[in-house]
Amino acid sequence: MNIEQLRDFCITKKGVTEHFPFDDVTLVFKVMNKMFALSGLDRWERGEESINLKCDPEKSEELRGEYEGINPGFHMSKKHWNTITINTSDVSDDLVRELINHSYDLVVSGLTKKAQRELEEL
Repeated sequence: MNIEQLRDFCITKKGVTEHFPFDDVTLVFKVMNKMFALSGLDRWERGEESINLKCDPEKSEELRGEYEGINPGFHMSKKHWNTITINTSDVSDDLVRELINHSYDLVVSGLTKKAQRELEEL
């Protein structure tokens, strides 16, 4: 998976916008103004393809134990975020998409009822 494919997958989800709130190289994806994914474009340029995704804490522990390419979130809450190294032997593109969906769904479930209704209406 390359950065364009990753971006295309994220941006087509309902209510998603992309931003550079921290600097000009950290691409952040938000649903209803809540962050669910971020990736440093400079890391991709260096061949260190990765994305930070929100994750259920119990699932985070399981994933980290099962996959070498899944680690505690880099510069994020280690309890709620994972860094997924893309294009590694044990992290498939399908798994990356599954984890993006999990992160998105987790954030949506935490939105206020009003924001969830607004999202449904988009």
